[in-house]
Amino acid sequence: MKIFVCLKQVPARDAALRLNAEANWVRETDLSFEINEPDVYALEEGLRLKEKHGGEVVVATLGPERATQALKEALAKGADRALHLSDPALQNLDAYATARALAAAVQQEKPDLALTGLQADDDGFGQTGVLMAEILDWPHSTIIMEIQAGEKTLKVKRELEGGYFQWIEVPLPAILTIQSGINKPRYATLKGILAAKNKPLQKLSLKDLGLPAEAVSPRQRISKVYVPQKSGRVEFLEGTAREVARSLVEKLRNEARVM
Repeated sequence: MKIFVCLKQVPARDAALRLNAEANWVRETDLSFEINEPDVYALEEGLRLKEKHGGEVVVATLGPERATQALKEALAKGADRALHLSDPALQNLDAYATARALAAAVQQEKPDLALTGLQADDDGFGQTGVLMAEILDWPHSTIIMEIQAGEKTLKVKRELEGGYFQWIEVPLPAILTIQSGINKPRYATLKGILAAKNKPLQKLSLKDLGLPAEAVSPRQRISKVYVPQKSGRVEFLEGTAREVARSLVEKLRNEARVM
């Protein structure tokens, strides 16, 4: 089974975020970066499927030169090859343009299965995997908590609202978006880190992907990022228990409008 895993490098979760001069994103010059958490689970699931059924795991990301660190970490954990979609036109893309670029790479690789994390920790759109499936015209399923692979189909467990789950069958090739917690991700071993130095890491430009510049022109832009203003206030209700209860009900009904 050939498995294509999409990774995204995002600011570290414990990083101190400061807005850039344009106030449309965070200032990246003083940040540390890591692999997006749901993508870590997607990678682990891909590696486990390879170990159980054989095959190859190819990881891919797009972004600036620093994004190669995410690929090297994936190679150290056990991925076989890495693709860095590196081109000036592939910077600051929206979810659709990102999906177009990754879908082009998938078309070239022709995997049996493509995996993405459910959503990115930085923008949280949760759209890339679904858009890739639409562009490729592949079956897909989201919020995956378990995968059972067959010869030509997958049986997958989806997380629903209210603590419910759903089992469905998906024909291959397919795209799945993986939920955090599906497995326990491994750490890179020293042996894996040394082996990663000899594994292929290929850079692909927009021309290599066979895409014109207008294909990855963003349709959506972030115009402003800001810290929400604190508007909460505390009010103490005084009186007997009956009076406090009556006053609370009135406020819930007339001010909060939740009753």
